[in-house]
Amino acid sequence: MKQITSLQNHFLIAMPALDDQYFSRSVTYILEHNDEGAMGIVINQPSRMSFKELIEQTDKQAHIEDDKLDKIVVCGGPVNPDRGFVLHSTQAGWASSLALSSEIMVTTSKDIVSVLGNDKGPNHSIIALGYAGWSPGQLEQELHDNAWLTLEADNEIMFETPIHKKWQAAVNRLGVDVWQLTQQAGHA
Repeated sequence: MKQITSLQNHFLIAMPALDDQYFSRSVTYILEHNDEGAMGIVINQPSRMSFKELIEQTDKQAHIEDDKLDKIVVCGGPVNPDRGFVLHSTQAGWASSLALSSEIMVTTSKDIVSVLGNDKGPNHSIIALGYAGWSPGQLEQELHDNAWLTLEADNEIMFETPIHKKWQAAVNRLGVDVWQLTQQAGHA
């Protein structure tokens, strides 16, 4: 069995007993995971800020098409909740966007925000306020303690599944009945 050394480009799926304000029934996309810790964006916890409010704060001149007005801004995590991140499908022309995989990019630059509400932007995007961070060894300990399940990131879950169905879709992709899993760790 292949040992995973980095969970970059994977989902963390919260176990049912995890009842933290930010992470209860969460799906977190891991942007970075190395010896210095880990960083991720929760992709299924809606924020109180509407997409229209966000656009008005960042670019009052931006044109928002009616079919984009219902776009949800998510709470990406408890760290720096005033800082914005945009996860988006790959699209050329965004010099400030960093490729995380062949299909997913991330940016903190405001330049892309003005086109997310119209057809000039990437086909798919998630706007997040804040992020989740783990110090060295912290995520590994949480995995050892059975707080999370892991799954390789999936574009359908990331971008096409409605926000309120992402957790269940990720659990279903694992092929297990999460409600039958115990919170007790067993290590041989």
